[in-house]
Amino acid sequence: MMREFQGRVVVPGAAKAEALVTTKGFNTLASFQKSLMKSDLRAICSDQNNPDLFGKALAGKAICLPRTIGSTTGGMVLYCASAMGAAPACLLFSEPIDSLAAAGAILSDVWTESSLPTVDSLGEDFLEYVKEGMLIEVMEDGIVRVEG
Repeated sequence: MMREFQGRVVVPGAAKAEALVTTKGFNTLASFQKSLMKSDLRAICSDQNNPDLFGKALAGKAICLPRTIGSTTGGMVLYCASAMGAAPACLLFSEPIDSLAAAGAILSDVWTESSLPTVDSLGEDFLEYVKEGMLIEVMEDGIVRVEG
């Protein structure tokens, strides 16, 4: 069965990736810091306060989240992950995106060779439906297809 959700395009682009899901705020600095310091391109989540993602590879995944939290460096961390080739395939927010995460996704798109398609305002139904491992397809117009 496939289900579609319509969100708002923050950074345009298409992506197809396996879902990683958190129902907690996503702290970009705490999640990426150790991997970026070690140049680990798998980007293993190092945020012990996020049991949904801790210890899992973030690179190349569709990160499904409500919101980001934490440090004001969050946007620059997303940009650095993209510049290193360790970024998620896309960021999919159930809530409206914050300015720091939006800045990081936009900088990734403008300043690196890789795009970080980002869609927000997908709604609570999105996070309730999507499960880890489901296949996610992001369309240019903000439609997110979830196969499950």
